[in-house]
Amino acid sequence: MTAKGAPRTERVTLRDSRVALIAPLHPDDRERYLSGMTQMSPESLYKRFMTPVARLSESQIRYLLEVDHRDHEALLAVDEDSGEAVGVTRFIRAEAQPVAEAAIIVIDSWQGSGLGKAMLRMLAQRAREVGVERFDANVLSDNASMLALLDSLGPRESVRRDGSSLVITVPLPEQGIGEHGTGVLKEVDSGEFELVTPADGLETGG
Repeated sequence: MTAKGAPRTERVTLRDSRVALIAPLHPDDRERYLSGMTQMSPESLYKRFMTPVARLSESQIRYLLEVDHRDHEALLAVDEDSGEAVGVTRFIRAEAQPVAEAAIIVIDSWQGSGLGKAMLRMLAQRAREVGVERFDANVLSDNASMLALLDSLGPRESVRRDGSSLVITVPLPEQGIGEHGTGVLKEVDSGEFELVTPADGLETGG
């Protein structure tokens, strides 16, 4: 499948009046991306990566920054005022497959602002453009907030256990993120729940 053009920068005004610029992640965002990672609390990083995180290896950094915008898409959110990275969302799939693993991470000081919802909306739109029909989300099964969330997410294609985590398959609506995605993002914004991908080389998503 030939990828369509990568999404353009979108300017988003959030609930607290802060403004984020969301655009495709590129290798020259390296320093900004890494700086943003340092703004995450250990708890948020653990929920994101499902393992304690000290620092990323050089190979992991390359993996996260080398995005082809077709089978591996990543969008970086930056603070319009400071230019600092405040969030990353991405999907990764096997070549041209209709299902992709999705991830979102928002730095602690921007959680609860609506940034996660805006980022996932853009990611879902991009996914549809390249033929992705479903997202997989892998979450820790001992996360009490996540377990409560399962009863309120609405329609799901499947839920299965994978060791200490649960894998939830979410069909993408024809536009937007739908009620399912909105429910997930309420928890993402609260800092209590993250859409995550399996820890292949640690991350696989921003």
